[in-house]
Amino acid sequence: MATTSNAVARRGRRARYGQQNCASYSCAVPYAVVLTGRRQDVLQAVAGQIRDAPTAPLVVPADVSDPASVNALFARVREVHGRLDVLFNNAGAFSTHALLEDLPYEAWKNAVDVNLTGAFLCTQAAFRIMKEQQPRGGRIINNGSISAHAPRPNSVAYTSTKHAVTGLTKSTSLDGRKYDIACGQIDIGNVLTERTERMKNGVPQANGTIEPEPTMDLQHVADAVLYMANLPLEANVQFMTVMATKMPFVGRG
Repeated sequence: MATTSNAVARRGRRARYGQQNCASYSCAVPYAVVLTGRRQDVLQAVAGQIRDAPTAPLVVPADVSDPASVNALFARVREVHGRLDVLFNNAGAFSTHALLEDLPYEAWKNAVDVNLTGAFLCTQAAFRIMKEQQPRGGRIINNGSISAHAPRPNSVAYTSTKHAVTGLTKSTSLDGRKYDIACGQIDIGNVLTERTERMKNGVPQANGTIEPEPTMDLQHVADAVLYMANLPLEANVQFMTVMATKMPFVGRG
């Protein structure tokens, strides 16, 4: 199981909370940033790569699958920054690739707890702040996946939760209208990281073959997320797909 890290940011009097994977590049973020995740050491490393923020990033370790931990996290965000403008739900667990009939229940539950329950708990906590603050409202960005549209072989837990995140995005977008809360989703394809190095040598395809797949630089994802985050609340990117141009997504399966 692998998880990504989380982030909160603030510009001037506008706080931005999210879960942002900055570990593989130097993030230029013109906001005060709060990072959250399970591992203090990883969070500190990410904090050191964030530049141009008006204040030093605040690190708040938390477990997004635990309601008490999430509530304490958002209470800390409100205590330090006073408001919350953007939540980026990016924490994710990649379950063990296994035949559907052989997948352990624990692997299924972990994927659901982190990918779906974690996103819901953070969204719920964000709603409670955003609907009451003045000026009212905010933005929530969910990290979906190409797997929110088309599965890879032997990925039932990850694929199921990412399809569910799409439902969470749509419900959040609808239910947030009355509070001036916008919600969108970014579906990200193959990004070049240590975790995806194996794609150069080949990964399983739907037809049973092993084929290499192209990747893209993580900076393109960061730029896309910041574009979504920086829109005024009168505008919203409901869904965005960012992927390597030659990634076998269109026609996958």
